[in-house]
Amino acid sequence: MRFLFTVQGEGRGHYTQALSLAAILRKQGHEVVAVLVGKSDHREIPTFFSEKIASPVTVFNSPNFTSFYKQKRPNILLSVATNISRPFIFRKSLQLIRHKIEEYRPDKVINFYEMITGMAYGIYRFDKKMGVEMICVAHQYILLNPNYKTSAEQDMKYYFLRMLSRITSNRAARILALSFRDMADAPDKRIVTVPPLLRSEVFHSVPSDGDYIHGYMLNAGYYDEIANWHARYPEVPLRFFWDKSDAAEEVQVDDRFTITRLHDEKFLKSMAGSMAYATTAGFESLCEALYYRKPILMIPVHVEQEFNAYDATLSGAGITGKRFELDRLVDFIPYYKPDETFRDWVHQAEERFIQEIC
Repeated sequence: MRFLFTVQGEGRGHYTQALSLAAILRKQGHEVVAVLVGKSDHREIPTFFSEKIASPVTVFNSPNFTSFYKQKRPNILLSVATNISRPFIFRKSLQLIRHKIEEYRPDKVINFYEMITGMAYGIYRFDKKMGVEMICVAHQYILLNPNYKTSAEQDMKYYFLRMLSRITSNRAARILALSFRDMADAPDKRIVTVPPLLRSEVFHSVPSDGDYIHGYMLNAGYYDEIANWHARYPEVPLRFFWDKSDAAEEVQVDDRFTITRLHDEKFLKSMAGSMAYATTAGFESLCEALYYRKPILMIPVHVEQEFNAYDATLSGAGITGKRFELDRLVDFIPYYKPDETFRDWVHQAEERFIQEIC
C-alpha cells in the first residue's frame, strides 16, 4: 500500500513517531510516498528526521499553540492571536494538502496530530471523493476515549487539548491513541488504543545504573534553576541536554555538570546509563525512560506536557513538579517501582499498527 504522512512539526515527538511507523510499514513491504510537515515559521525540521525519513518532504504553515514562550512557559493568548490573524496563509496550506493528495494518490493518509490536515478532510472530503482514508496517531487521543477517566478539574484543564484532538481527527477512519498501557477501545468513536512508537535505537542500548541524573531542559530558561540546584548539591553528577542551537556541542560547567546540545544517539545512551531522568515531559522521552526503567521527575511546560505527566504518573513513572528540584527525584529513587508490563506492551507495536492500518 501507498501511504502519505502529515506531521505536526512542533516538538520532536511526532517526528519520532513518523520515523518509527515508516520503518514498520516498509518492513512489511509498503511505501511512504511523501511526508507533509506543518510547522510555524521559526521552527526547523530536525536533521535526524530529514536524514532518516527517506521520502520527499514538503513543509507548510500550520497553527502553533505550543511554542510562543515568555521565559519558560507558552503565552497562550499570544499564540491564539497570532494564529487567527493568518487565515490567508493557512488557506494556502489547505490547498497544498489537497494538491499533494491529488498528486500522490496514496491509499491512506496517516496524520500525526496535524491540524490543517484534519481541516482539509472536513472541507475536501478525500475519503468520500477519492477513497483516501485518514488514520490519526497521537497520545492526546487517549483523552477522547470514554474509558479514560479524568476528574471535573482535569476536564476543564484539558478542554482545549480535547478540542484540538477533535479538529486534527476530523473525518478520520480510525484514531490510534498511543498509550502508556493497554486500555479498552471505543469502536463507536473509532478510537483504538495502541502501544507507543519507540525509535529502533531505543532497543539497541542496554540500560545500566549509573551515578548521575540525566536531564532535558526544553529551553535555556531553566539553566539558572538547575545550576542553582547543582551549587547546593555538587556531589550529584548531572548530564543535561538542551535544544539551544547557538550553544557549543558540549558545555562543561564543571567536572560534575555537563550540558550537551541535543543529539538523539547521545541522549539515549546517557539516559540508558543514568540513575534517574528529569524532563519537561515530552511523551516519547517518558516512554523511553519507562522502557529503561528510570525514575522520572516531570516539569511540564505547557498543557500537552501536563497531560503527559499526569498520564505517566498513572503508570508509576515518577513524580511531577514545577521546578527542577532534583533532590525530590533523588529521594524518590528508592521508592520507584518499574511497570513490569510496559516493555511487553511496547513490543506489540508493530503487530498492532499493521493490524489497524493495513
